[in-house]
Amino acid sequence: MASPSRTTRVSTPPGTALGKGGGVTRARRLARLLDDLIRVPGTNVGIGLDPIIGLIPGVGDMIGGLMSSYILMVAAQEGVPASVLIRMLGNIALDSLVGVIPVLGDLFDFGMKSNRRNVDLLERYLATPSKTKGASRGIVVLVILAAILLIVGLIAAGVWVARLLGRLVS
Repeated sequence: MASPSRTTRVSTPPGTALGKGGGVTRARRLARLLDDLIRVPGTNVGIGLDPIIGLIPGVGDMIGGLMSSYILMVAAQEGVPASVLIRMLGNIALDSLVGVIPVLGDLFDFGMKSNRRNVDLLERYLATPSKTKGASRGIVVLVILAAILLIVGLIAAGVWVARLLGRLVS
């Protein structure tokens, strides 16, 4: 019989309280605060604190990125695979880096919704962990295959150029 202090991970559908100590629920609330706090009347568009904080020159996007990192931390605590964590980190990095560009970055912040995307990734993993791991492995395999094809293509192009130059010289 398992001791009462042990926790058992249970996959539950999105929209329910998940995780240890409500971390996923807090992550979901933070994503809403940062990305969709206020609905623009007559639209399906929400504006959160992330684009507003991003207006602070120099440090706004850094602060937004740090706040977004909480969702990444929760995902790591929930056992999300590294490939999904890397995708989540990429969302945060893209949002933070593009957000630095004056005007364009601010407009990008309104549309990116990286926190909502990251919570969606987290909830998809928790709902079907084996399927998410398989899909993540598939993406990694595709990236590796693309890199191999690129290297083979570059070698083939190099050989072709060397032969062409050899013919021109002789």
